Amino acid sequence: MSASMMMSVLAGCSGGSSGAGESAGGDSKSAEAGGQKTELVYWTLFAGGDGEYMDQMIKSFNSSQNDITIKNVKLEWAEYYTKLVTGVSGGKGPDIGISHTSKLPELIKAGVVTELDETAKDVNLDWNQYNENILKSAMVEGKHYAVPIDTHPFIMYYNKKHLAAAGLLGEDGKPKIEPGPDGFVNFLTSMKGKLPQGVTPFAFSNNGDDPYRLWWALYSQLGGKDVISDDGKSPAIDMEKAVQAANYVKDLYYTSKVIKSQDPDFYKTFQSGQGAIMMTGVWATGTWETTKDLDFGATAIPSIYGSAKTWGDSHTIILPVTKKEDPKKREAALKFANYVAEKGGQVWAKAGHIPAHKAVFESSEYKALKYRSDYASVANDVVFAKASDKTWPKNDVLKKYLDEIWLNKTPAEAVFKKIEGELKTLLSK
Repeated sequence: MSASMMMSVLAGCSGGSSGAGESAGGDSKSAEAGGQKTELVYWTLFAGGDGEYMDQMIKSFNSSQNDITIKNVKLEWAEYYTKLVTGVSGGKGPDIGISHTSKLPELIKAGVVTELDETAKDVNLDWNQYNENILKSAMVEGKHYAVPIDTHPFIMYYNKKHLAAAGLLGEDGKPKIEPGPDGFVNFLTSMKGKLPQGVTPFAFSNNGDDPYRLWWALYSQLGGKDVISDDGKSPAIDMEKAVQAANYVKDLYYTSKVIKSQDPDFYKTFQSGQGAIMMTGVWATGTWETTKDLDFGATAIPSIYGSAKTWGDSHTIILPVTKKEDPKKREAALKFANYVAEKGGQVWAKAGHIPAHKAVFESSEYKALKYRSDYASVANDVVFAKASDKTWPKNDVLKKYLDEIWLNKTPAEAVFKKIEGELKTLLSK
């Protein structure tokens, strides 16, 4: 797996090469009389396929009108949020930025992001044109702080050749999986004796992000609520459901043994045809469809506990706090954001993401896109994290201790007691 692919796996989006100077946000021009264009500096964290598609949308917007010019400044993913906070606090941030919805409350609390409702009214931005589930994830205390452009959920990919040979591919080209927890296990175990030597039923990581995402999906399917209380001050783990979901995942490794032990690169395993199924975010779609001789399908993860709920996040466009607020620049920025979501959404969907704007989501062009339409409905099943400025550190806590379960070091009950204790400390700060 390339370094850029690994960063996609970890982060759910690509990183970019740093191009931001000290004064990148401070040199943009205000709209002035005499027809001078409004130049807006836009900080992004996209590279690879995502970066190319974003570049296309910016170029398209710039050529679609004569009043606004967007200047794209690409930052390294690993440094992006730190530089955004530092830049804004020093009065040298951008006019426009990117934020994951899971990071948004933290940026709001840090005084980095501005609320959008007043400016949205001035430019007639219609929030009703956005997917309700995705839009809600970009709101805090009933206010809009970002324009969502997608959701990128956790889904399942499958190798059609292997499933067909095992008699587990339906005439519709979809996997034949019986509902319920036993149905998915039976689907995987029945393949073990039918797959070619060296092919694993389930190509999957043994630690880190994706096992956490699967646990979150199953915990949500069981009806488990967010592990942070509604007031954000204490843990709220549903212990019984958390343990049940974790033990189900653990058994795939150690009881059913349908996952390759200690697979250092499960993306490569699936890409090379050595895995019958794999689960990760939708960002992998573009990679698989450009892989020679990989006949694959994409679909929602199985409804193991009676619902299709899954993990997901969203890329959004934000208007950071600036040294001097310029209403005309803010209006121009929201016009661009809405353009990206609506007019550019078809381009962005090629990266694998599910578009947030209904005009794109419901269009015949989007429905005609191969693979994407097969998991489009997942947008309504994503269970976003509760709006909290502790979401990102909370996720680190969960992944750190859940790894002990996947590596068979600590029983699930003990792990969640550890998690609860560390969350108490985290949330009390």
